[in-house]
Amino acid sequence: MPSSFPVLFVGDVVGTPGMEAVAAFLPSLIKRYGAACVILNGENAMDGKSITETQVARLKDLGVHVITSGNHIWENWHIQKLLADEPFLLRPFNYPRENPGRGFCTVNLGALGKVGVINLQGRVFMSPIDCPFHAAETALQKLNEECRVILVDFHAEATAEKIALGVFLDGKVSAVIGTHTHVQTADARIFPGGTAYITDVGMTGPYDSVVGMRKEVALRRFMRQTPSKFEPATDDVHLAAVVVTVDAVSGKALSIEPIIYPEFSRHVGNHS
Repeated sequence: MPSSFPVLFVGDVVGTPGMEAVAAFLPSLIKRYGAACVILNGENAMDGKSITETQVARLKDLGVHVITSGNHIWENWHIQKLLADEPFLLRPFNYPRENPGRGFCTVNLGALGKVGVINLQGRVFMSPIDCPFHAAETALQKLNEECRVILVDFHAEATAEKIALGVFLDGKVSAVIGTHTHVQTADARIFPGGTAYITDVGMTGPYDSVVGMRKEVALRRFMRQTPSKFEPATDDVHLAAVVVTVDAVSGKALSIEPIIYPEFSRHVGNHS
């Protein structure tokens, strides 16, 4: 059995442009990094809110093993049955247990062993759901019986809450990867206990936008302070991800590499 292997985590896929970016870029990225396992946050795939059965099937065909989500997964009625039927489509584990779906799962990679994935949601500036810290402990009690390699998607708004969960889980999981805010942060690192961490992996979708939304719609919402229909933008599409290389025996992270593909220009503006 190889001593280590890469896991590719793709950030929040927004609308049709995000799905097109996954189709265009993911196969080559899997090959480039030799990714043995692919995890993707798909809560915004359906026009910015939720995901469809067809999209789930398409992502699986493209090589995605587990689809995670967050607060927007609930915003279309059909998702109740899809969450109940699809074991590798996760919803945050710390929603009340009466809701359908699973909050964690394992992926069997054959000779590489099993990879556990936990989906959690924050509470700061978000819905007052169950405690993500205690929920993580509950999930780990079950996953530790099967897995050494475990990755957490923490779908949260507040940076401090994300870092706190990373510190809390350091040495207990392979990686804590933040989602939800759609902007890739510059703090990818490995904590002392061997847990890889990034506050937000970023967005897969249209960057000529306000976090995926058409700019004029976003401005109208902010300036008028009244609701406007969410409309995904379409242009300047990129895929955001991280590659975490993990030790197959200990479960500790050996490295974490953020990706924006295609890369943005390194030279912005003309300062003379």
